[in-house]
Amino acid sequence: MLVLTRKPNESIVIGNDIEITVLEIEGEQIKLGINAPKNVDIHRKEVYLSIQQENNEATKTETNIMEKINEYFKEKT
Repeated sequence: MLVLTRKPNESIVIGNDIEITVLEIEGEQIKLGINAPKNVDIHRKEVYLSIQQENNEATKTETNIMEKINEYFKEKT
């Protein structure tokens, strides 16, 4: 993990097209501004993990459906 120290209005750049700027520091909260291309998804970590969990559950459901379809056709033959 890279650890950087930044002050308000200072930025870091990721790759060629993502810039993260410290907008404000207030107590234990830091406000960040993120400038990135529209095709880059940006989520808070807890939201990202929730999306990943839902995607994994959806994949498992599809697998079960495919297994049932395979069983159905095996019984028919």
